[in-house]
Amino acid sequence: MASVGATPGRTPQGPAPGEASASFPSPAPVPDPREAEEEEEEEPAEIHLCVLWNSGYLGIAYYDTSDSTIYFMPDAPDHESLRLLQRASQEHREPKRPEIIYLPSVDFGLEISKQRLLSGNYSFIPDSMTATEKILFLSSIIPFDCLLTVRALGGLLKFMGRRRIGVELEDYNVSVPILGFKKFVLTHLVSIDQDTYSVLQIFKSEPHPSVYKVASGLKEGLSLFGILNRCRCKWGEKLLRLWFTRPTQDLGELNSRLDVIQFFLLPQNLDMAQMLHRLLGHIKNVPLILKRMKLSHTKVSDWQVLYKTVYSALGLRDACRSLPQSIQLFRDIAQEFSDDLHHIASLIGKVVDFEGSLAENRFTVLPNIDPEIDEKKRRLTGLPSFLTEVARKELENLDLRIPSCSVIYIPLIGFLLCIPRLPSMVETNDFEIEGLDFMFLSEEKLHYRSARTKELDALLGDLHCDIRDQETLLMYQLQCQVLARAAVLTRVLDLASRLDVLLALASAARDYGYSRPHYSARLLGVRIQNGRHPLMELCARTFVPNSAECGGYKGRVKVITGPNSSGKSIYLKQVGLITFMALVGSFVPAEEAEIGAVDAIFTRIHSCESISLGLSTFMIDLNQQVAKAVNNATERSLVLIDEFGKGTNTVDGLALLAAVIRHWLALGPTCPHIFVATNFLSLIQLQLLPQGPLVQYLTMETCEDGNDLVFFYQVCEGVANASHASHTAAQAGLPEKLVARGKEVSDLICSGKPIKPVKELLKEKQMENCQTLVNKFLKLDLEDPNLDLDIFMSQEVLPAATTIL
Repeated sequence: MASVGATPGRTPQGPAPGEASASFPSPAPVPDPREAEEEEEEEPAEIHLCVLWNSGYLGIAYYDTSDSTIYFMPDAPDHESLRLLQRASQEHREPKRPEIIYLPSVDFGLEISKQRLLSGNYSFIPDSMTATEKILFLSSIIPFDCLLTVRALGGLLKFMGRRRIGVELEDYNVSVPILGFKKFVLTHLVSIDQDTYSVLQIFKSEPHPSVYKVASGLKEGLSLFGILNRCRCKWGEKLLRLWFTRPTQDLGELNSRLDVIQFFLLPQNLDMAQMLHRLLGHIKNVPLILKRMKLSHTKVSDWQVLYKTVYSALGLRDACRSLPQSIQLFRDIAQEFSDDLHHIASLIGKVVDFEGSLAENRFTVLPNIDPEIDEKKRRLTGLPSFLTEVARKELENLDLRIPSCSVIYIPLIGFLLCIPRLPSMVETNDFEIEGLDFMFLSEEKLHYRSARTKELDALLGDLHCDIRDQETLLMYQLQCQVLARAAVLTRVLDLASRLDVLLALASAARDYGYSRPHYSARLLGVRIQNGRHPLMELCARTFVPNSAECGGYKGRVKVITGPNSSGKSIYLKQVGLITFMALVGSFVPAEEAEIGAVDAIFTRIHSCESISLGLSTFMIDLNQQVAKAVNNATERSLVLIDEFGKGTNTVDGLALLAAVIRHWLALGPTCPHIFVATNFLSLIQLQLLPQGPLVQYLTMETCEDGNDLVFFYQVCEGVANASHASHTAAQAGLPEKLVARGKEVSDLICSGKPIKPVKELLKEKQMENCQTLVNKFLKLDLEDPNLDLDIFMSQEVLPAATTIL
């Protein structure tokens, strides 16, 4: 959620620039406005505007304390949005109940929203800034890579401009002044930005390998979501993705998820888990079917899917009734999967003729449902033999030249007498036969109405249409019965998808050897014993587990040094992923894990380079990654920084890294929990960081075996004495001469000695220059009277002398 603060025409006593907050009213009774005026006569009204969004919904919530109004865009908010609003209103206590008003979605176009954001009237941006500098400044506050956020804020600014909030009495060319932007989340959610999801490989999309699906979309690559997603139904997969995008601090919710996973991990419950998994495979897209029912667009396949879904839900209910009712999910399924499901399944099973429906590609009913329909179907079934007899009688009354005839039934037209076209019937007038009404010619056959066919129309009517109309009426009645019980079907989908996700997490925990994390509200940070990287352990032949502890006052800032390729980045990602998995209610790859009150995870691990951003690599590091952590991290935040400062001059990068760490250290007890991996050994050697209990130095353990460097991939206390870049270069396949020369130059720099060129290379270069000069001299024509040797000496020989001698 994000907010923009604005004020009315009078000078506000509200938020200062950059400190605007959002406010939701609680569902309390509306007080008497006159009493409010008497109590707060001198205090001007504040206006709070905020954007509310979640998956599948984009909206604006606008709250004006003067008229107690909330506006939503573009349609009525869904159940999840209302739940978020209710929670927000409880957290931000306001004394008035809002009114909901709807706004058009046309104001939320992506490109126009970007233009509004870049052209806004921001009092916190100096007027001296150029357009480019303004864009850079705003990109450190607003995540322009999050299109939903850009659209929401753009629509909010459009709404403010339309209402002329704060500038009602000013000229129309005066835009609404914006005091500041502030991002906030509900207190039970953990803030994680898009960069963190990317660098930790929580999600990773890649092109589909099938040539038939290249244009249709992407598939999930090697990611945390990919290895944990074992859901059998699409709604379970959607819920798992939703949980991943909304990690929570609600310990009750997290423990309820872990209780279900732990139950299914017991060996005696494996068969039950597999049976439930099979049943969940038949839970389909019920909301889409209900929507089609409301529009009377139901297909035959929809009835089949709904029938299987309901019967599978009944199977889930019966199974959960045999499970411990102390677990909330089992109790909810056993109680809320009511007899309405049995009623729906019984109705569909007794009414719908699935075989007949598939054969005719329309809704048909079983026998003995409606006697009138059964009688008409019986007539329709016996119609061929009856019509043969009628045709024989008709032939007796026809001209002897007509060799044969037949009586056919055509839906919507009725019964017709059909005779072959005679050779003498050339013109239309020749088609006329006494006592018959000509209808049409088709495939060299003439179709007529006779007295008998008219009698049949009156007696039997249009059987096909009558049967279809009556069956359609029955289908409508059946749809009404189903829609009247739509609430239980929706609840089935909610609980079944939840069970599907937890069974998927239990299956992954069983296969990968995960353990249950523990939560502590008193612990600020995390404690991990022998943790593993959930993705790397699947790719590496062996994986060395490592522990991490960042709870309490000591060691809040951990500076990790070590050689290249020693595992520093993997260790940082491992800590972040284990923490994330615990905050979505999953078992974790560790022997033990205790997770404290973590409110956000920030990372600066990989640079997200893109030409479209128009920013340098180092600017992206600063603007979109480190700046977010510095401006938003709290004492409960986890910050992971890897190789920050390498995108610029070594001295400047080192200075900035030290400045950022010192900024956090100056916060004292409110310092975030920070893991910093760096190859800037001068950070420690020059003592750029203050000494104290807040800083802890770690390194990756290695051992030198002659010229070889052995990695143990084990974290231990201490400081690395070298980066061993030459060893990494040799492993990368660089020539030995280059590696040796690089090590020599490095040693000379460290010892403060001058760097001299290599003698062998210098002599080789001199010989090349001499040979080039000799070749030029041999090409001269000494007998040419126009040849000027003085020019050759001045332009060729003398300049080359400096490189030869």
